Amino acid sequence: MKLAKGEENMKNRALDCLALTIAIIGAVNWGLIGLFSFDLVAFIFGNMSWFSRIIYALVGIAGLYIITFYMYTGGTAETHHQA
Repeated sequence: MKLAKGEENMKNRALDCLALTIAIIGAVNWGLIGLFSFDLVAFIFGNMSWFSRIIYALVGIAGLYIITFYMYTGGTAETHHQA
């Protein structure tokens, strides 16, 4: 089943927003660790519990996914302005 171009973009946009949200949560947690030696994830879910490990893994995966955003900073912005 092929998706229409708009539907495909919506799925990508939802995934992009989810990845950004997870990465922001991770960044805030690292900021708290750096500034106050306070690990919010460990505080809420326990130190290296299975759930906190899942949270840390999701933050890492989101960060790796966000690396693909560098592809969008190349020429795609220029093509949108030309259309």
